[in-house]
Amino acid sequence: MAIVTLIGERMAKKGNEFIYLGPSTDCKNCKLKTVCFNLKKYRRYRIVGIRNKRHSCNQHDGGVRVVEVEELPIIAVVDKKVRVGEKLKISPIECRRLDCENFDICLNFTVDPQKEYKVSKILGKLNCKIGKEPVKVELEEI
Repeated sequence: MAIVTLIGERMAKKGNEFIYLGPSTDCKNCKLKTVCFNLKKYRRYRIVGIRNKRHSCNQHDGGVRVVEVEELPIIAVVDKKVRVGEKLKISPIECRRLDCENFDICLNFTVDPQKEYKVSKILGKLNCKIGKEPVKVELEEI
């Protein structure tokens, strides 16, 4: 089911993906803030529809556009063997190798180390520059 929200005019293209970073304190007096702030912090979304309605915005040059988005699955890395359906807590892999192609997914802000998740898919093993054996997985919130 699509979620209606607002996004900067320049980013409003069907198929574009983005990570919602949370509400801006500069927007506290905006009458449209509830529409902008209706997404989950640090989650990835894909624009699936664009509506003709536009609004002015102090944060986005060119204003904002009403769009329909879908929340994408949580993709994370675990450094142990897991099975589909397994419930677990995820901690970021401690790594300082900025030159690694997996750095962003290993140091993942999407997952909350205090929450429990269920493994819905195993996407495969990753190469690791610090000697771990990480596995890329798709997670569901419990």
